[in-house]
This record gives sequence, structure tokens and C-alpha cells, in this order.
Amino acid sequence: MTEPSIQKSELKKACKNCGAELKYKPGTTTITCEYCGNQEQIALETDPIKELPLRQFLQEKGAQANSEEISILHCKNCGANQHVEENYKSLHCVYCGTPLIREDAKTEQWILPGAVLPFQLTQQEAILRFKKWVNGLWWGPNDLKKATLDPQFTKGLYLPYWTFDAQLYGQYSGARGDYYYETQSYKDSKGRRRTRRVRKTRWIPISGNISGFVDDTLINASKQHTGKVPRGVALWNLKKLQPFESSFLAGFVTEKYTIPLKDGHLESQEEMRRIADTWARRDIGGDEQRVNTLNINLEEETFKHILLPVYISAYRYKGKEYSFFVNGENGSISGKRPYSFWKIFFAVLAGILLFGLVYLFSK
Repeated sequence: MTEPSIQKSELKKACKNCGAELKYKPGTTTITCEYCGNQEQIALETDPIKELPLRQFLQEKGAQANSEEISILHCKNCGANQHVEENYKSLHCVYCGTPLIREDAKTEQWILPGAVLPFQLTQQEAILRFKKWVNGLWWGPNDLKKATLDPQFTKGLYLPYWTFDAQLYGQYSGARGDYYYETQSYKDSKGRRRTRRVRKTRWIPISGNISGFVDDTLINASKQHTGKVPRGVALWNLKKLQPFESSFLAGFVTEKYTIPLKDGHLESQEEMRRIADTWARRDIGGDEQRVNTLNINLEEETFKHILLPVYISAYRYKGKEYSFFVNGENGSISGKRPYSFWKIFFAVLAGILLFGLVYLFSK
């Protein structure tokens, strides 16, 4: 048996003219030098995105196949594992803002990403969306605006996810409910006899088989942090995925997965079971459905490790941490925010005074 291949990806790209770091320009297929303006085209893969055989990688040796070495900084405050390039200007955790010490970096192995969804929004565009959103937060403290608009605390981050594909086969037993109506008589409040139509359900036992291909079941691969990204932000168009090319990561922070492949696979099985339940109910038909037993079998299972883009702004306010998120592909935004006690206090006070004045003049 051949030994697993260990690769070393060169995530830092140097400018051929001046030697400065090249960075990916969101929404394009180029990496750009901020100092001399030199641009280089990213060599895009023409082959389709590769799906990896799951069973092989769930084995101990298989898990090291198609892997690479990557330099990781671990945040001692919140536990995030993130790759920061050598020349990245601001060494702060993207989640909590804690300073990171480059000397603490460790070299670890990870399963090489199979695909990446490149950033489509620039940092400035993300900040403008922050500004518009923050300006609409009437109950926020005044210094909130300054904190969220500081580019130093707005980072572009590639989040790790697993995707799973499988051919699903299932057997179910249950019941189909069909509505029918009966006319019933009753007495109203005045004792008069009336009639009404009452809906009832006729249940018929039923069993059957289902099958189909489940494509790209998306499972987040970071235990500590990706779960905090609001659902409204964590929606990407996976049709825009590109075969992995490290140039897309240049100038951005990349988070390393902390949920192992085997744990991600177990979660994907739960999701596929929910999909099978939906298929079974669709197959049962009728007005209502009951699924009493459902046995599923997954074959030809494959997976890939993918990276998805998000901008994060994190800061502390009166000892508490607040994070804001902007989807790096479509610009959707959400986040937690503090409330101004005094704004709320004076608003309540004004409401009480207004109520008192209305009461006095209404006498």
C-alpha cells in the first residue's frame, strides 16, 4: 500500500515585481499587489470538483490521504483555530479580537479542501453594509458605530464545512390520511337545530420504497464558532463553488475544522434521514401522512471539505463580546448588539410623560 500523500500548500503569494504579498481581489479571478499594482491571473481548474470516497477516509490511514500541512494559530480565549498568513498585518482573533502570537503557531495536517467559494464582496463593501445596518439600530449605544466601522476589526474569514453525497435507498411503513366530510346536526345557543359540515380523516395503512441521490448535504465543521453564525447569513449558493486553489485564500483568514470527518458524517446521516422522511411522506401522498417505520441505506457515499466566505467584526463593549457577520458571497448581514440603557430609559420616560399629558387634557 502506498503511503498517504502529504502536501504543503503555499498560501502566501509573493509579487514577482516587488516581493510584497499578493492578495485575492474579491469578485475576480486575480490576485493583486497593494504596493505596485501588479495583478496575476489565478489558474482555474477546468476539471470538475472532486468528490472523495468516504469509507476510505473514515479509516485511520485514509484520513491522512489527500492531506496537507498548514500553520495554525490557536486562540487561547475562545478556542478558534485559524490560519493567518505570514504578512497579515493584524494578528487578532477574528471572533473575539484577542491578540495572537505568531510564535505560538503550530503546523498541523488537514484534509485538503476540495472546493472554495471565493469572496464576492470586498472588505469596504462589507463595512458599508455594517454602516447601513448599524445606523438603523436606534437602541444601540453611540460608540457602537465607531467600533464596527474600524477596518482593523473587520476580517474576511473562510469557514470550513463538510458536504456529503450518497445514493439513498429506503423502506417505510405508515398511513395515508384522506379528508372526508360528514354533516352533523347541533343546537345553537337559542336551542335551534342547525347543521354543519365536519372534516374527518380516513387512515389507510401503506408501505413502500424510496430512492434517490442526495447531493451536497452541508454540515458545518467548526464546533466552537460556525454554529454562532446566524442562519440568515449562513446561506451560500454552492453552485458557485470553484475547485480549490490556494490563491483564493490570499489575504484572508482560514479557519481549520474542529469537527472530525466521522462526526460530520454522523450528523449528515441525521440530515439524510430527515430527507428520507420527506420523500416517504411525498410518496405516501394524501392530505396527511404518518411514517411509523423508516429504514434507510446509503451507498456510494462521497464527501468534500469546502471553504465558505464570511466577514466578521468582533469587539468588546463593557466586558462583553459582540460579533457581526456579513455573508462574503451575497452580502446578507446579521449579528448581536448591545442596547443603550439611557436611550431606552428616556424613551420610556417620554412615553410616560406623553401618556400623562394625554390623560390630563382628556379630562
